[in-house]
Amino acid sequence: MSIYELPETKINNKDKKPKKVLDILLLIFAFLMSIFLGLNIGKAILSQAEVFLNDTSEETLENSGINIVEEDYVPQTEQEGLVISAVEKSMPSVVSILVKKTSSKIYDEYLKGEPFDDFFRELIPNYEDLNLPKDKNALKQIGAGTGFFVSEDGMILTNKHVITDETAVYSVLTDDGEEYDIEILAQNPVQDIAILKVKDAGDKEFIPLSLGDSSKIKLGQSVIAIGNALGEFQNSVSIGVVSGLERNLIAQGDNIVENLEDIIQTDAAINRGNSGGPLLNLRGEVVAINTAVSMSGENIGFAIPINKAKRDLQQVLTQGKIAYPFIGVRYVIINEEYADAEDLNVNYGAYVVKGSLGEVAIVPNSPADKAGIKEGDIILEVDGEMIDKNNTLTKIMQNYFPRDQVSLKVLRNGEEKTMNITLGDWEDF
Repeated sequence: MSIYELPETKINNKDKKPKKVLDILLLIFAFLMSIFLGLNIGKAILSQAEVFLNDTSEETLENSGINIVEEDYVPQTEQEGLVISAVEKSMPSVVSILVKKTSSKIYDEYLKGEPFDDFFRELIPNYEDLNLPKDKNALKQIGAGTGFFVSEDGMILTNKHVITDETAVYSVLTDDGEEYDIEILAQNPVQDIAILKVKDAGDKEFIPLSLGDSSKIKLGQSVIAIGNALGEFQNSVSIGVVSGLERNLIAQGDNIVENLEDIIQTDAAINRGNSGGPLLNLRGEVVAINTAVSMSGENIGFAIPINKAKRDLQQVLTQGKIAYPFIGVRYVIINEEYADAEDLNVNYGAYVVKGSLGEVAIVPNSPADKAGIKEGDIILEVDGEMIDKNNTLTKIMQNYFPRDQVSLKVLRNGEEKTMNITLGDWEDF
């Protein structure tokens, strides 16, 4: 055999019982010893752990050559101190604007937003598949923006595009975690500015931010942006400088396209959700309202000068609305390239033309129509102020109000003429 086999051991039946008893006694003894040893080993482990924890005290760390500093942090530069002070002062005034809709509305809009025919109908998710509340009247947050208090009674400045959805419900979440319903007081028809107010605040007094003077901003000036970054990180802070002034651009998002003129460029990080938040100087004064960011570049954000909002606030407080002057012309700002391409006699001014999508050059029954302005006219000046790429007609109009009378210098067929016009109200058209 290749494997050894032990011979069978014959055991007398008389020997079996005593051996079983012995085995049982040995098992009991082993069990008791394991409990005893286990308790002692556990105590030893706990004792060693306690020693280890005690050894991690600051005294032990310091004795090991590790430096521990207990003093309050002191800003290391003057600018750092100013930033910290401005942020601490401003944070209680910045709010997150919450955008909510009922679950049933969200589902209905989801279906409308997904084109399908009967063949694909069965592929559309059921209500339950979208993780919506069972109560179809329950509100669910679908977006967020930022705003800031400008009065103790709860008046708030933000961007118009944050609150344009008429089917949504809006509220604000303050820095201390309180949520309040809001009402929309006014929206600027041509600027991305809206004014809100807290409803049913009782005796609550809010902390308003101080509004600075955006006309005094300098290139390279340090600025601070605060906002609800990505709609998730409430009151995030970023710092940067003023990168550019008097920028003009077309902004778009959420099916909204808006022409923004005379705005401030900054490299302070402005992310989705920051819209409507304050851009502060190092004194903690608001110099602009964060409104847009370049998606094709890095650290290129834009903000509306606060002086534009001051005008709106004044009107809401005195008239209960934002009254914006209206002329009633569609125009293109002339520069040297455009003048050469269109064979024009001048290289500045507002050229009155219709749009490629059928937009009329002159709005019927508008102040321009009544004053006799015609398609092809070039408006050169308003009350002696020249119109050019840096001083557009829209920008000049911000200095006037409805029913103001202005004098226009107009070039028609090579001849200059003066035309008087009474400005209308944007709401009426």
